[in-house]
Parts: sequence; structure tokens; C-alpha cells
Amino acid sequence: MLKHVSASATRAVEKDFVITDIDIRMCRNHDVDPGTLAHVRQRALDFLVVTITTQGGLQGHSFGFSARGAEAGGHVAAASIKPFFIGKDALARERHWHDFRSHDRWWNLVPTYAYSPFDICLWDIAAQAAGLPLYRLLGEYRRRVPVYGSSFVLPSVDAYAAQAAEVKSKGWHAYKIHPPGDPARDLEIYRACRDAVGPEFALMADPVAAYTYPQALRIGRELERLGYLWLEEPVFDVDAHSQRKLAAALDIPICGTEVLAGNHYAIANYIANDVVDIVRSDVSWKGGVTPVLKTAHLAESFGMQCEIHTSIYHAMEIVNLHCCSAIANCTYFELLVPTTGLDCGLKAGLVIDSEGFAHPPSTPGLGIEFDWDAIDRMTVGVL
Repeated sequence: MLKHVSASATRAVEKDFVITDIDIRMCRNHDVDPGTLAHVRQRALDFLVVTITTQGGLQGHSFGFSARGAEAGGHVAAASIKPFFIGKDALARERHWHDFRSHDRWWNLVPTYAYSPFDICLWDIAAQAAGLPLYRLLGEYRRRVPVYGSSFVLPSVDAYAAQAAEVKSKGWHAYKIHPPGDPARDLEIYRACRDAVGPEFALMADPVAAYTYPQALRIGRELERLGYLWLEEPVFDVDAHSQRKLAAALDIPICGTEVLAGNHYAIANYIANDVVDIVRSDVSWKGGVTPVLKTAHLAESFGMQCEIHTSIYHAMEIVNLHCCSAIANCTYFELLVPTTGLDCGLKAGLVIDSEGFAHPPSTPGLGIEFDWDAIDRMTVGVL
């Protein structure tokens, strides 16, 4: 028999979810592999840690992308997003997504990634309140996801080949190459990696918008011959014309939309106009868990894969993993290698088994055990 709950009791419970405080820590991590940041000319990796507290005492925590400067990202978040959420209902994520979109159109035009940690915190609170790990709250599809290693820009052809072989030896399921961006050099790398892992191991190429259309067409044909799984962002994501021509001319799938502005609204146009064959999303650069789900379900409706993009920091990769575990049309879980320094701020890291599958945490919420002492040491300011 269902128990009647009075309106006053319902209102009392709702008050418990009113957001009363938001803490934004600006952090800087110097413990990163020296080669990791060489191509972007940085010596540290910056990030935010956002904590949302409700009247009932629940707290949601999330890292936030701010790699080009913790102070810059922190002040944008504090000035434009923190005031929007104070006093709001932590469970009304969908309403906040739409309201902030209109709010942002009129006054801010903030980077999409600035909203991400706030949305993630709300999902953390909701999953804790439900007593479920996030992927279960989202709707479990699977409990382990095949991992692929994703390179940084490496110093030599041999370094890529060696790393590809190492990833395969771990039992992981694929390897993706971020090459330097010179077409001739890149082709050497693509061939060397295929030689290193044999004909059956899955390889992907992601030149990060380095090519012209003619270069991308030539390289795409060679990647087809080499049996690569996909060619990602061969030209800039906004260059819909070139990508559409590539998708039509090549058999290898063109993967894109990683940095396309406009989120699922813009991605819908790319799908409808056959610009790419595979779409991308992630919880960091795309605004949190809410838009990732919207993008994945949009792609699923068109019979397309939505491959979740790395969020760099393992505290956010775990959130990606929750999403991957609740999405049917995502094949892999992407993880940058080497991982040195990317698991900063965590007491317990990602769980990857001997067969190369990542397992989402099983405790309520995000299931992340933050190392607050380490975060304190990396904090350069609080807003």
C-alpha cells in the first residue's frame, strides 16, 4: 500500500535540496609528465574544484576544466555561474540547463566548460540522495567499458610505436594517435604503429584539426589501407563543408564535434547534414552530464555512435565512465597515456581490470574519494 505524504512534508524535503553555498577552488598541479604539456608550452596543469552544498547538508563535488589558467576559469565561474545557482533547487537540473542557456545568451556567453562542474555536482547530489552510483541513476547499460589509450604528442615515430605496443600489452582494446600534425611525418607514425601492433588491433588517428581538405583526403585513404577504425577531427570542427566531403569520399568513418560550439543543438545539424559519421561529447568541454546524455540519445536516434572524449583529469574521467556505462552507443572509454599527474586530487583512482575494462565506482554519487589534503596543497585561491 502506498503511503500518503503530506504537502508540508514534501515542501520540507524540497527545502533540503536548496543550494546554500558554492565553493570554487582554483588549483595548479605541477606533478605532470614533462612530455605531456610540451606541445602546449605549459609547465603545470590547472583546474577547478567546485563544491555545491544544500540546506540539508548534501554536497556535490567536481573538478572543472581550466587548463589555461585556474584564476581565469575560477573568476568566470564565480562571477557568471555561482550567483545563478545560489538559492536554486539542486534536483532541478533540466530547468537550470535551459534557464542558464537563456541567461547566458543575454549577459555572459561564458565557455561551455565553465558550466560543467556545476552540472556534475548536481548529478552527484541527486545520486547520493537516491543512494545509487551515478551510472545506476542514469540507467545502467553495462558495468565495464573497454579502455583505449590515447597519446599525447610524442617526440618520435619510435615513441608512438613503442607506446602503441605497450597499450596492447596491457590488454587494452585500442590506441589513438595524436600526431605532430605534419602530414608526411604523421603517415610515418600511422604506419609504424600498425606495424607495432599487427593487423587486428584497433587504431585511431586524431590529428587535432591539423590538415587541409586535400591532405586529409590523402591521409584518410592511407588509413583505410592500414585498417584504422576512424579519422578524428582532420580539419577544424567548424569546417562542415570539408568534413562532409571527406565523409562522402572515404570509407573510414569521420569522427568529430569534440570542440564544436553549440552542443547537441549544433551537433543535430551535423548529423542531419551528414557532416560526420561519429559524434563526440564529454562531461568537461560540453557542459556536464546533462548535455552528454542529450547528445548520446540524439546520435542513437540516427543509428550513430557517440564516443565519449577524454576529460584529462581522472576525477572527471570517472564521471565520463559513469556516462559510458549508461550509454549503449559508445564503444570505448578514452584514457590519456601516460597518466602521470592526471589522477591528482584522488585517493583511489580508476579501476581497470586485467582484460582492459574500466569499472565505474559502485558507491552512491560519483563514488570518488577526493584527497582533500592534496587538493589543499594545489589550491592557489578560493572564490
